[in-house]
Amino acid sequence: MKKFCYETQYDVIVAGGGVSGTVAAIAAGRMGAKVLIVEQSGYLGGALTGCGVGPMMTFHAGEKQVIRGIMEEIVERLKNDGYSTGHIYDTMQYISYLTPFNAEGLKVVLDEMTEEAGCQVLFHTFIGGAECEGGRITGLTVCNKDGIHKLEAAVYIDGTGDGDVASFAGAPMTKGRESDGAAQPMTMNMKYVNVDTAAIKNHIRNHIEDFSRHQGNEELMDTVSRFSFCGFQEEFRAAEARGELEIKREDVLCFETDRPGEYIVNTTRIIEHDAVNAASLSDAEVVGRRQCRQLDRFLRSHVPGFEHALLEFTGPSVGVRGSRQLSGKYTLTAEDILKRREFDSVIAHSAYPIDIHNPKGLGTDSRFLSEKGTYYSIPYETLYCEDITNLLVAGRCISASFEAQAAIRTTPTAGTLGHAAGVAAALAAQAARSAAGAEARCYGEVAKVDVKELQRHLVAQDAFLDLKE
Repeated sequence: MKKFCYETQYDVIVAGGGVSGTVAAIAAGRMGAKVLIVEQSGYLGGALTGCGVGPMMTFHAGEKQVIRGIMEEIVERLKNDGYSTGHIYDTMQYISYLTPFNAEGLKVVLDEMTEEAGCQVLFHTFIGGAECEGGRITGLTVCNKDGIHKLEAAVYIDGTGDGDVASFAGAPMTKGRESDGAAQPMTMNMKYVNVDTAAIKNHIRNHIEDFSRHQGNEELMDTVSRFSFCGFQEEFRAAEARGELEIKREDVLCFETDRPGEYIVNTTRIIEHDAVNAASLSDAEVVGRRQCRQLDRFLRSHVPGFEHALLEFTGPSVGVRGSRQLSGKYTLTAEDILKRREFDSVIAHSAYPIDIHNPKGLGTDSRFLSEKGTYYSIPYETLYCEDITNLLVAGRCISASFEAQAAIRTTPTAGTLGHAAGVAAALAAQAARSAAGAEARCYGEVAKVDVKELQRHLVAQDAFLDLKE
């Protein structure tokens, strides 16, 4: 029998194999770092493969693509393998482009890319604690089929989404809305096949006055290869009044995947639950499945095209929009986003709007950049804090205000933040080795990374950075 084993010491350990963590690991591995990904599920991809989240939104600012690099490489590989349509117009024009994909295909593509980058992956492994000494992490306590043990690295990347490692290490954190600590609602996604897209489009055309997001964009229903829609507000309110729905939301939101007739339904709303409280998170799963059952009955009765649809699955896990945030060297704010503040230390751009689902129930607050086709910047200082010297965070738990986090939390942005974190971690680990010798116990200080060098590496790896000379 083939012997399988893993080591206990690495240059970089990435906690969490979601999109941000996986891209970070790929980036660090390609820089020559010895990398380990610790992931609690049995596959990579995080919310996209484990929570039914899709499509990817968005790589673009109007017609300009502002997220490239490893994230774009993932899309190209999905396209080449027949797992994605690539970037297509959003039929609702909430954003300019979105990117449907096949979740099962994404699992395989990420497996291949991490292996090619020389990364090792430990699936079915939970992180239970972080040991610290002198303001740096000296090891992570993990639990898996081998029991409870310790893993060590020069640099650690927290890609858990919830900031678990940062919190365990004692880094300063915030949680939820500044005024009351409330988080955006969780959502249990659903996925259907055999949905009659033609019936949905026909209904929208005949009742266009009821579908505000499609008004003025009707031609996209016929010119775009995959369909997305939002509406059925009156039907939704009536079902709530009859006691058929307990979902505190105002409409139905659906996205067709790469497979014609397969739709993700992003409509449940689980309010007043805490993603970093085990009991609350467990209850959220139950509430989510109950809402999915109610919604399934509603869709079959009131949404044309779903009469003969087949429900593939719910979840499998509840989707979390936000929980803990690092209080980093710099905290990104809504003003930074809306005024498009420029940073000398920029490591990523995005154009996704501030998109806040009401923590208490009905309503979604969307705030867009004032000029169409423009984008904002995210600085390196949002990825680390001064308290823990060898820790970087990536994805939705970076240092951002509640409002700013509602803009940077989506897949392409999380992925491009991971790209920057991975390159920075590799540079910090390289500096530590050079200073202390390859055999010595050493730790990488992420705040000392030369940001200009980091930017040069990112640009060389085809990441988009709007650098001012």
